[in-house]
Amino acid sequence: MIPESFIQELLHRIDVVDLIDGYVPLKKAGANYAACCPFHSEKSPSFTVSPTKQFYHCFGCGAHGTAIGFLMEYSGLGFIDAIKELAGRAGLQVPENEDRRPHDGPRVTALTEVMARAAKYYYEQLKRSSKAIDYLKGRGVSGEIAQKFGIGYAPEGGQSLAAAFDDYGATELQAAGLVGKSEDGRLYDRFRDRVMFPILNQKGEVIAFGGRVLGEGKPKYLNSPETPLFEKGREVFGLPQARAALREKDTAIVVEGYMDVVALAQHGVGNAVATLGTATTATHVQKLLRQVDRIVYCFDGDAAGRKAAWRALENSLEALPEQKSIGFVFLPEADDPDSFVRTHGREGFELKIAQATPLSEFLLRELAAHCDMTSAEGKARLVAEAKPLLGRLQTPLLRLQLVKRLAEASGFSQAEVERLCDLRPIARPAPARAPRQAPSLLRSLLRLLLQRPQLGKDLPLDSLPDNSAEARAVRQLCAAIAASGDPPPPYAALLERMRGSEDENILREAAAELMQQPFAEEDIAAEFEGAVQRLAEGGHKREFAVLQEKVQKLGVAGLSGEEKLQYLQAIGVRSPAVKPIR
Repeated sequence: MIPESFIQELLHRIDVVDLIDGYVPLKKAGANYAACCPFHSEKSPSFTVSPTKQFYHCFGCGAHGTAIGFLMEYSGLGFIDAIKELAGRAGLQVPENEDRRPHDGPRVTALTEVMARAAKYYYEQLKRSSKAIDYLKGRGVSGEIAQKFGIGYAPEGGQSLAAAFDDYGATELQAAGLVGKSEDGRLYDRFRDRVMFPILNQKGEVIAFGGRVLGEGKPKYLNSPETPLFEKGREVFGLPQARAALREKDTAIVVEGYMDVVALAQHGVGNAVATLGTATTATHVQKLLRQVDRIVYCFDGDAAGRKAAWRALENSLEALPEQKSIGFVFLPEADDPDSFVRTHGREGFELKIAQATPLSEFLLRELAAHCDMTSAEGKARLVAEAKPLLGRLQTPLLRLQLVKRLAEASGFSQAEVERLCDLRPIARPAPARAPRQAPSLLRSLLRLLLQRPQLGKDLPLDSLPDNSAEARAVRQLCAAIAASGDPPPPYAALLERMRGSEDENILREAAAELMQQPFAEEDIAAEFEGAVQRLAEGGHKREFAVLQEKVQKLGVAGLSGEEKLQYLQAIGVRSPAVKPIR
């Protein structure tokens, strides 16, 4: 568990404007900064970053959060990784809980250091290998591109890595997948006589390698095994290098090999990535669609390429959200992306990408290719084959279009296709709504507390209603303010303190509203005093309602002495002994 005090210090040191400006160029707009939102496509800027509140909000798509939240959303990092990334920028060491460190293997940080040292060693060895240099030159790879991707060379010797590490037998080298052990206990380099392609995570750390053999050895490509750092079903090659081009093009091109990515980058196509010796997974799709609105799979036109494309389609269906799209490009059988771009150039390749076959068309075309569309049996088979695929689609509009196309092709009506495929409406559950009392007052209180947290110490919590989600959020926010010491931290730190709580969404919504309509500093005291007074009045009304309900059931005689006095005062009967309702 990372201490709250560390998160507060981290957010104090990191300027959210500087952080975001490194990814999305910001322009001054009054007291804030603005840009076109990196999380959805737009032509006029609606993405706002506040230097005083250390918070960002998009008035177009609703994305909002702190520096931590931005890294998580933009780079696809988890909470801990985002903290570590920011800590590295701020020169801070993340405190670790000793009880949570793994005891069954080397720490992840140690493996990361090992991989970085190995990558440096391989890169240096490339300069000393004429045959590796000749291979890359023969593929048209320049020194600049080789440096951009950190391409290296693993020498032929069985234990060449011993030159890079003082302890070749260290368990970290085996855990990182760099060194193997034979049955007789002999240690050996996993990668030998191969051109090495470092695989980076989204933070730019080396987590694995892909090695291309020089000569006729097998296998042609050898990847690192899965390790605590590397899970091939989650990572793609070339993503960190492609990030700027992905933002510019809003399209990710998925190819099959490392050299395809490198060759495309060499010819100015920088938005290509590759899966790592495995079929495209739903996780790959989700990761890429966080960066862009469109994915295009570019595979060879042979049977293997079409099989890979179909598996990519199947794994994309559940991960495809509304307003995102997926297309497919099949190159001539004699070509791969590397050879095609060298022959036809950047313009020819990008024209292919622009003309990609939409997912819906590819799906129907492939299904129809396996059915006899001249017979009733073939048309029935078409609908049957489509049924499991339609059921996995989570995009209602695309599913509706596919149903219409299936109806046209099969001769069934649209309703019959829906019935035969057992298609139920895609559920879009509305958020649960808790009963609210004076929601505008409580939301206003949340905004006041976020803008000036020290007010939380003066708020009478017993005047809040009991059955309100917003009242619960006010209580939790006040508790966080009280626990944060004096003076309280800014609200970016308070929001991170509430991350993962049941009140997080309400607080973030209030913070987003505050970005749009902040209180004038000179009005805050009066606004708060008025809110407290209205809360007290509401408390009187709730107490009287309880008394009145009791009178209706039991009569005045059923009230206690104090309750009688309070009830009489509330209905206007004066008595010197009447105590005020508190």
